[in-house]
Amino acid sequence: MNNRTRVLILGAAGRDFHNFNVFFRNKSEYEVVGFTAAQIPNIEGRIYPPSLSGKLYPNGIPIFDEAELEELIEKYSIDECVLSYSDLSYDYVMHLGSRILKNGAKFSMLGSKQTMLKSTKPVISVTAVRTGCGKSQTTRAVVKILREMNYNVVSVRHPMPYGDIEKQRIQRFASIDDLHKHNCTIEEMEEYEPHIAMGSIIYSGVDYEEILREVEKEADIIVWDGGNNDIPFFEPNLSIVLVDPLRPGHEISYYPGEVNLRMADVVIVNKVDSAYPEDIEIVLENVREYNPKADIVLAASAIMVENLEIIKGKRVLAIEDGPTLTHGEMTIGAAVVAARRFGASELVDPRPYLVGSLVETFEEYPDIGNVLPAMGYGEQQMKDLEATINRTECDCVVIGTPINLARFIKINKPYTRVFYELAEVGKPNLRDILSSFMSKMSM
Repeated sequence: MNNRTRVLILGAAGRDFHNFNVFFRNKSEYEVVGFTAAQIPNIEGRIYPPSLSGKLYPNGIPIFDEAELEELIEKYSIDECVLSYSDLSYDYVMHLGSRILKNGAKFSMLGSKQTMLKSTKPVISVTAVRTGCGKSQTTRAVVKILREMNYNVVSVRHPMPYGDIEKQRIQRFASIDDLHKHNCTIEEMEEYEPHIAMGSIIYSGVDYEEILREVEKEADIIVWDGGNNDIPFFEPNLSIVLVDPLRPGHEISYYPGEVNLRMADVVIVNKVDSAYPEDIEIVLENVREYNPKADIVLAASAIMVENLEIIKGKRVLAIEDGPTLTHGEMTIGAAVVAARRFGASELVDPRPYLVGSLVETFEEYPDIGNVLPAMGYGEQQMKDLEATINRTECDCVVIGTPINLARFIKINKPYTRVFYELAEVGKPNLRDILSSFMSKMSM
C-alpha cells in the first residue's frame, strides 16, 4: 500500500466522479488524494462521500479548488493528475498540463475504453463539440421519433450533482414533483423539465453503473443526453454529434469535442439558419476531413416566441442559458436571436445592474455580450439573478432558457419566453437515420 500512485482528479462535479467510480475506486495500486473543482461554483470544500468512495476510502475524498493545484501537488506529493472535465480549449488543456508537469507530476487523461459502460440495451448518444450546440433539443427530437416508432425510451443525462452528492447517487425524473423531491437547481431543471413535459423519463446522478442497471429494467432503448462537450459514459451503438457553425473551427480545437467528432456516426450541423455560409462550409470541410464516414445532417434551431408584441420597438433584457454563455463562450442565444428578429430597439447591457455572484460571473467571463446568463447553481445565485433582472432598466425581458424562470423568481416587468426546437433541412434526416439504425439492431 505504501507504493500506491498518488492521484489528483481534476474535475467539475461530473466526469471526475465517473472516472473515479469506474476506474480508480477499487484499485489498491492507486490512492486518490482528492478531486479539484472548476467551472461550477461552490463545488470545492465538499467531500465525495464514503458510501460512494468504497472500502479504500472510509473517510471519503476531499474536493479542493483547482486554483490551489500547485500547492496541492507539493503538499500531498501527487504523482499523477488526471484531467476529468470538458469543454476546454486546447490552449487551456496544455496550460493546465504545463502547471502540472512543471511541479513534477504526470498529466494524463482516461480513454473511452476505460470509462464507457456497456449496456445490455441499444444506446444512442447525443453529444456535441461545444456547450450550447443544441444537444438538448436534439435529444428530445430523438426520443420523440423513437416513441412514435413505439419503443420504450429512457434518457440518461450527463451528471449535475450540485447538491448532496450522496442523495444524488441515482435520480429518476418522471414528474414535476420529482424536481422538487431532488431539490433541483435552475441548471438541473433546464435539462430535466423538458423531458417531463413531453411525458418521457430521464435519469441522472453520480453512480452511472447503478443508474445504467436501473434504466435497463424499464427501457427498450437508452438515449445518452450529453453535457458540456463530454464523451458518453455509456458505449453507444449510434453516436450523434452536434457541431456549431456560429463557432467555426471549435469542432477541432476543444477537448474532448474533437474526440466526439471523430467517434460520430452522425454529425448534425445545427443553426444553419443563423450562421454565415462561409462558416457553415468551414465546419463541413472539417467534418469531412476528420470523420469522412459520418452521415451529415443540416439543421436549424426553429424559434417560437410566446408574446411577440412586447418585443417590437422595446429595450430588451435577453436572458440565456448560463453555461452556454460562460464556459461555452457564446455571446448570443435564442433570446438574442428572437429580440433581433422581432424588432427590439436595443439589447440592454445588464452589467450596470449586476448583483452578488453575477458580478463575479462577468469578471470571470468578460466576453459575455449584452445578455444575462441565467446562473442558477444554487439558491443564492437565483436570488442574485432575480435582483439583477428587477434592477435592470429595460422595457421587457426575453427569456431564452429551457424553463420558465418566472416560476421560480419574481420578474417586475413584462416578459416573454422563447422556445426552440430542432428543424432538419433536407435529407438525410434523423427519422431516416433512426429507422435504418433500428432495422440493423433487429428491433
